[in-house]
Amino acid sequence: MSVYLNGQFLPLAEAKVSVLDRGFIFGDGVYELVPVYSKKPFRLDEHLRRLQGSLDGIRLANPHATDEWRELILRLIDLQDFADQSLYLQVTRGVASRDHAFPKGVPPTVFMFAQPLVTATPAQKAAGVCAVSAVDNRWLRCNIKAISLLANILLRQQAVDVDCAETVMLRDGFLTEGAASNIFVVKDGVLRAPPPSNLMLTGVTYDVVLELAAANGIPHEVRAITEAEVRVADELWMTSSTKEIMAIVKLDGAPVGAGVPGPLAQRMDGLYQTFKQQVMRA
Repeated sequence: MSVYLNGQFLPLAEAKVSVLDRGFIFGDGVYELVPVYSKKPFRLDEHLRRLQGSLDGIRLANPHATDEWRELILRLIDLQDFADQSLYLQVTRGVASRDHAFPKGVPPTVFMFAQPLVTATPAQKAAGVCAVSAVDNRWLRCNIKAISLLANILLRQQAVDVDCAETVMLRDGFLTEGAASNIFVVKDGVLRAPPPSNLMLTGVTYDVVLELAAANGIPHEVRAITEAEVRVADELWMTSSTKEIMAIVKLDGAPVGAGVPGPLAQRMDGLYQTFKQQVMRA
């Protein structure tokens, strides 16, 4: 597997980063995860804009112009021997002695690698998944795609510990997101999504779902969603680049709706698969 590190494309085994890198010491950095279909990065401009927003959020200068990023990413994609990829890129504040203050004159560390993109099988989608809920106890800048994901890891592990797929997070009585996904609610045929804010990170799939809803006449709302609405939903979905549209059929041990993937989830998944074929692989 070829990776990219600070201006070089090299085998993964040869990529080395100093233990004094601030990403390692402090989690001082940001990242993006770009789905790649048939060796074509999906919505790369949008990912790079979100990367810029995250870099601005931590006051770190972008090491590359958009065209430079595009060239590097396309080259890395081309070096892999698999077509569908999950491309990870990370920028940290670089290598410096351990001090909380920003170091001066230190170049950032830029690292990228790709691995095979594995999505849910039709059987998994037909069955749906279970989830648990938890208080969202993360910091207040969740819209920054920061590499310091310990809070998300701990929250997600609560689901893993009981053989569930995701943790649905609630803050002050309102839905925010999943530990590693966005969450949608369906009630009386209306698709509902929490609005983008500093308390959540909106994913590429989140945007696609809302665009597909608008294009196909599916009633939808983007507004604050209460915990009570989550618990009486007809359908709950988790969405991400790998899970795509995945129905949550059980929350905290109680069935969601009829306890099986609902009709709107099935319809949206069909629209999404068509979209993949027509747009992502075009």
